[in-house]
Amino acid sequence: METVYDCAIIGGGLAGLGLSIQLADHGLSVVLFEKNKYPFHKVCGEYISMESRDFLISLGLPYDQLDLPVINQLGISSEKGFMLEHNLQLGGFGISRYHLDDQLCKIALQKGVSVLQGCRVNDVKDIGHETYEIQTSQGNFQSKIVCGSYGKYTPQFINLEGNNSQKENAPNNYIGVKYHVKTDLPANRIELHNFKDGYCGVSKVDQEWHCLCYLTTAKNLQDNSKDIRAMEQNVLHKNPFLKKYFNDSEFVNAQPLVISNVHFDKKQTDSQGIFLIGDAAGSITPLCGNGMSMGMRASKLLARELVLFCEKKQSKEQAMLAYKKSWDKAFNSRIMAGYYLQNLFGKRTTTDLALRFLSKMPGLTNKLVSLTHGQPF
Repeated sequence: METVYDCAIIGGGLAGLGLSIQLADHGLSVVLFEKNKYPFHKVCGEYISMESRDFLISLGLPYDQLDLPVINQLGISSEKGFMLEHNLQLGGFGISRYHLDDQLCKIALQKGVSVLQGCRVNDVKDIGHETYEIQTSQGNFQSKIVCGSYGKYTPQFINLEGNNSQKENAPNNYIGVKYHVKTDLPANRIELHNFKDGYCGVSKVDQEWHCLCYLTTAKNLQDNSKDIRAMEQNVLHKNPFLKKYFNDSEFVNAQPLVISNVHFDKKQTDSQGIFLIGDAAGSITPLCGNGMSMGMRASKLLARELVLFCEKKQSKEQAMLAYKKSWDKAFNSRIMAGYYLQNLFGKRTTTDLALRFLSKMPGLTNKLVSLTHGQPF
């Protein structure tokens, strides 16, 4: 007789791995499908708000043994060369996704999660009797619950409201580019550097690496003949701080990691009976603050509802409604703040004026920063 798992999770990022570990801790059978093989790099800022530290420790991450940089200083620059300085109250820590996801995968395996690496999900079908069939490159699997944690790109078998194809040069179409570099930025400091229609974060992670990751419009790339190096020289280097980082840093890898066709769309917490978490629930602008922490927090919210469902203490419909309500309560104001902040950044004059104003208003700056850092969970 074929095994029917309690939960199948599509995608092994922070939200998916975090969910799998929590469900396994409650005695549920879990299968997780990851199309890549750990460890691997992801385009990601790699600064994690301290709100997530206790949660990661509760999953089994040996945080104290990893000797990670604690980040409590923030600098934000304008293209005109002004730098806003700010002390972070909650702050965060740095760790590469290469190592963090790999650590969580090992914890999931230790706790009995069936982690299938190099496994692509091709389709999900409701076969009745409260069971789904997940068709993958490594065979077919059955599960009572399916969760989508597949990231920014929605697979064809998931139907989202208003999920129309987007044009390459649409104003809301972005690209993300990431390098690991060796540079002299202090380990306790994160910097955010603005340039035309984009911004770049630089902060320390594990080893001797710093993460240098930027987001900009696809139009910036189009206008530079789709040449990333040309775009960096013609656009990013207009910020003197960024020009210095690009010229003076030692790049660990010559070629960057790039994601394209990124859209920051409206959130959706389920689709056709499939629960959605992390970026699958709607990619959010980086300035909403700590997308990694939001994904992990969402996994905790969802785990609670799925455990109650599996214990037959609520129906699936009740679980979906409860998850959506808790998701909205946890993230709506944070996302709204992020969209407003987004409008301040990536503009030559407006950004410069805003940063100069905020430098004289530390209380207001602290309030804005706090909107992008949630409370510990």
